[in-house]
Amino acid sequence: MSKGLRALLLFLLVMTGFGGAAAQSPNNQPRASGMEADVAKIKQTMLGNWESIAPEVRPSASKNADGSLKPFYLKRAFKYLPSDRFELEIVNSADPHGAAPLARIKIGGHMLWQGAHPIAQGAQKVDFVADEAYEVTPLAQGFADVLNKVASDGYATWAVNAPQTVFGKSFVPFGLKQGTNFMEFDLVYLKGDFLFWGARNIDGRGFDTEQNRPTNLQIPLIRK
Repeated sequence: MSKGLRALLLFLLVMTGFGGAAAQSPNNQPRASGMEADVAKIKQTMLGNWESIAPEVRPSASKNADGSLKPFYLKRAFKYLPSDRFELEIVNSADPHGAAPLARIKIGGHMLWQGAHPIAQGAQKVDFVADEAYEVTPLAQGFADVLNKVASDGYATWAVNAPQTVFGKSFVPFGLKQGTNFMEFDLVYLKGDFLFWGARNIDGRGFDTEQNRPTNLQIPLIRK
């Protein structure tokens, strides 16, 4: 693989924070009745569609020549459904204005509520488990070319605007292993018509363990 393609792949691996191996979430712990009522209210209020206000920036694990982390850009569309189900669509871009999209990723699954998070009154620790769907669509030829070099086994030829499911399969670029579900240890904080998740760790670490669960708030989604 050329240095250029290797650099592009590294960039794409960390675009969404989906580069860690799948994990199994611990069971929910018993909650006090008052806490259960608070969480039930948050869930009811969250139902519906949410989206990015504008293209967002994240730190990646790829570095510039001076050692600083390279940025990557994305927009999110999130739907919270009854029974703790969710659908998430992420479009990654090569530029801060979203004019050069690289890939679309769709995941679906369940949210596991794990108790209060100390960042703000009402914030909750939540694990997102992609146990229903995980789909990848190249939106740029460069991304399709990389996938055809590193993720050809078990897949059709990758092509622009041609989605393929990676759910339950091995998918080397995102560190997915066959038979496992991707999961992130995240947080949720609802404030009016703004829905906050956790801010990405500034050193590029994913939310792949409880120890790496975010400690600050990300730019919010707005109710659609």
